[in-house]
Amino acid sequence: MRAGRVFAYGAAAGLLGDLLLGDPRRGHPVAAFGRAAGAVEQLLWRDHRGWGALHTVVCAGGAAALGLAASRLVRRSPAASVALTGAATWAVVGGTSLAREAGAIGRALEAGDVEAARARLPHLCGRDPRALDADGIARAVVESVAENTSDAVVGALVWGAVAGVPGLLGFRAVNTLDAMVGHKSPRYRRYGWASARLDDLAGWPGARLTAVLTTVAGGDPRGAVRAWRADAAQHPSPNAGPVEASFAGALGVRLGGTLSYGGRVEHRPVLNGTAGRAVRAGAGDIDRAVRLSRRVGWLALGVCAGARLLARGAAGSAHRAARNNRGVRKGRTS
Repeated sequence: MRAGRVFAYGAAAGLLGDLLLGDPRRGHPVAAFGRAAGAVEQLLWRDHRGWGALHTVVCAGGAAALGLAASRLVRRSPAASVALTGAATWAVVGGTSLAREAGAIGRALEAGDVEAARARLPHLCGRDPRALDADGIARAVVESVAENTSDAVVGALVWGAVAGVPGLLGFRAVNTLDAMVGHKSPRYRRYGWASARLDDLAGWPGARLTAVLTTVAGGDPRGAVRAWRADAAQHPSPNAGPVEASFAGALGVRLGGTLSYGGRVEHRPVLNGTAGRAVRAGAGDIDRAVRLSRRVGWLALGVCAGARLLARGAAGSAHRAARNNRGVRKGRTS
């Protein structure tokens, strides 16, 4: 079985497994990686970019190398290769957990239980829930759903299509490292610099594909494109900007503005401010964002699997043409 089909079948099985099973409550591979990365940090930490870069290479490179070794081990068995790709996809994507957490917060807000929503918000994002009212929590959830559609689903599929299981594991490792050390606290401002920059690079193609698919899958394609073009560049994150702006336009809401992370207040530009309304706790905005996220995830599977199949087919055709040309030249000289 060719590599394109292995990825297509395996990634589809992994996404279906995530839909049916979600993340395990205990023993999640990403959590195991996080513990390993934390142990490496304890050994390497210095307030220096070079040591942080070494931490990134050891952890992300180790995850990709593990994926490469596993792929080579099963490469002679198509069934085992598909199973490995499916297991890796299931391990690194998080669409179902994202939807579940967002839905739980949405239900709490609809029931008027703001305290319960505040208690669950840290499971989804790093915002300070004490600084948010019901509408602020709802906006934080919609923004997190948008950003994590790229980080937890589409970006992983893109790198899986590019590099198979090593790409899947490597991308998730980079994304996890950014969440662990890539923020601008005094401890990680220099040490986490390499992880943050690598995450920006690795997330770039997935974020753009997410924004494109959002314009296709959302309810207002023109609004999504308009918000993306007008507002994405104003966002401090080069990858969250296009994703959140396109989600805001597709859903007809305003995102961005003032937010708080661990007591640190940030004033971000408003996305889709001229055409959108404020996110409201009881307006179903969270549910609409979750449904849009799911549609984007399945479309991304189709695009990535199709691109991998086409690329492999084109490479095979080029190889056959080159072989035929060599045969023709050989016949002429004999």
